[in-house]
Amino acid sequence: MSDSDRAQRGIQSIEVGGQLLRALVHHGRPMALKDLAREAEMSPAKAHPYMVSFGRLGLIEQDRTSGHYLLGPLALQLGLISLQQANPVHVATPLITELAQQTGQTVAIAVWGDRGATIVRLAESPAPLHVNMRHGTVFSLTNTASGRLFGAYLDAAVVKRLLEEERRREQKGPAEPPRRGMPPVQPLPTWKEFEAQLREVRARGLSRSEGEILPGVSAMSAPVFDHTGAIVLAVTAIGPDAVFDTRWDGEIAAALKACADQVSERLGAIASRP
Repeated sequence: MSDSDRAQRGIQSIEVGGQLLRALVHHGRPMALKDLAREAEMSPAKAHPYMVSFGRLGLIEQDRTSGHYLLGPLALQLGLISLQQANPVHVATPLITELAQQTGQTVAIAVWGDRGATIVRLAESPAPLHVNMRHGTVFSLTNTASGRLFGAYLDAAVVKRLLEEERRREQKGPAEPPRRGMPPVQPLPTWKEFEAQLREVRARGLSRSEGEILPGVSAMSAPVFDHTGAIVLAVTAIGPDAVFDTRWDGEIAAALKACADQVSERLGAIASRP
């Protein structure tokens, strides 16, 4: 318990009874009193008065046939209002500052805009050696971690259309010649090739880029989902190869997933995708 929690006086009986509601939410299905009590680490005799009071408030209701408890109309109303008020960027912003400190890398929040995955928030690395990014930067669909991440979870027809638009722009030629030190421009993948890349992203629950945009710069990106299961954000870590762990099971990957899952949970996602 934090110092601020200790300083604020609460009502212990409400906190104890709240464990029953937590158990009901965690399992996501109607539950018998004995099972709820076991999950909340109390006896059924102790749990029953709490359930009676919660029922009077409309937080829970009891199935007349089975006797099992489920969330009631007030709980549903609270949930719907909470989802309406939840702003994904607002929820994620304070967490990426902590993530940047934890990983030592620059961390960005990207949303899907008219031109693609676009940076809307940044938390710079605390290390003296870091990658400078800017708000409003648009990531390529095909050769960035954030772009491929959105491509993996958006509607396939939308992604295929965007790939064709990139292909048409490529055929017109680059707007300016590549600068010295930049990686050579790679031909765009075919839809079949790109589909294979997107399947890997979905299988791992992460997207990765190694030196595709800038030599010596890597990135990893994790998805944030809302209560409907739709992707709403990409949380992306970016840093120099020398200090950036690109392993799928490395520390940066684990920290990214944990952060994205935490935001998803706050947005009402039932469970993170694989």
